Amino acid sequence: MAGVPVPLNIDTVRDAPKVLLHDHLDGGLRPTTILELADRIGYQGLPTPEADQLGRWFVTASHSGSLERYLETFGHTVAVMQDEEALVRVAAECAQDLAMDGVVYAEVRFAPELHVGQGLALEAVVEAVLEGFRVGSRRAAERGRRIRVGCLLTAMRHAARSREIAELAVRYRDLGVLGFDIAGAEAGFPPTRHLDAFEYLRQQNAHFTIHAGEAFGLPSIWEALQWCGADRLGHGVRIVDDINLGADGTPRLGRLAAYVRDKRIPLEMCPTSNVHTGAAKSLADHPIGLLAKLRFRVTVNTDNRLMSDVSMTSELTALAGTFDYDWPDLQWLAVNAMKSAFLNFDDRLTLINDVIKPGYAALMA
Repeated sequence: MAGVPVPLNIDTVRDAPKVLLHDHLDGGLRPTTILELADRIGYQGLPTPEADQLGRWFVTASHSGSLERYLETFGHTVAVMQDEEALVRVAAECAQDLAMDGVVYAEVRFAPELHVGQGLALEAVVEAVLEGFRVGSRRAAERGRRIRVGCLLTAMRHAARSREIAELAVRYRDLGVLGFDIAGAEAGFPPTRHLDAFEYLRQQNAHFTIHAGEAFGLPSIWEALQWCGADRLGHGVRIVDDINLGADGTPRLGRLAAYVRDKRIPLEMCPTSNVHTGAAKSLADHPIGLLAKLRFRVTVNTDNRLMSDVSMTSELTALAGTFDYDWPDLQWLAVNAMKSAFLNFDDRLTLINDVIKPGYAALMA
């Protein structure tokens, strides 16, 4: 007798093996941790001293429909992440929280240059975060949840330290740093301002992704790919602007959209976050629906778990309800992400064949 598939709901999705490529360390703190770290260092800038209220404040402040307003909330989280003890704790809790959410592989990004306000060297910042990931992964394994966590080093696109951060990423690439990224407001700060960093990374055979096509349109995506040589696109939702639907609903891809699909360039999509920053009107209107149907290399991510009050479980469950996804669809998204990871090929294949596919096979019976 054939097995019966497990019903797809928020509880069963939590146990499905998930892969996360786009998650910001300073966007995923626990509200209680923020309060405790603020108390320890005497930080007085928080809007409320109560954890539940603080969590709600971050979500409310982030739902303005403006990327710039959204980014302002990070002033508080970064403020309490300025010493090694705090960085180790935040990274450890990040790994634990992701593992308990069923994430089996994660690439978590952070900007070392934002954590040197109290005198830490860039190297000390990176080493503290890597130690935190090791601690958190070990604690998660002790609770029966295994996760592999690597990190991406982010440079701020409005600053001038991208080459320095790129060199740092290469220096630590055998110790847990998997790649490089640039982030921050897109408008007025094109990725081509950082060409020297990207040229250096290519010369070093290093991986990098670029935030592009979130708050700004096709030119940002085009520059990220054709001038900078990005391996992946952070968000990339505006690639939909190069797709026209005919009167009968038949899609016609422009040259850039066709290039992205033909080359299997991964899109690190963060649907709920995109709604909150105004990159999409609603989840139902999010380009991920069309892009998945057209078989772009779509991946699903959280972006900032605190600011958007999301997890991989909630994100996938919401997408399943919105677009009528089933277990094979969720497996496809997980495999897409694992194929697109900056991990070496053998380890990617092992996770796909030994963890992801068996996990979904059990759910699909």
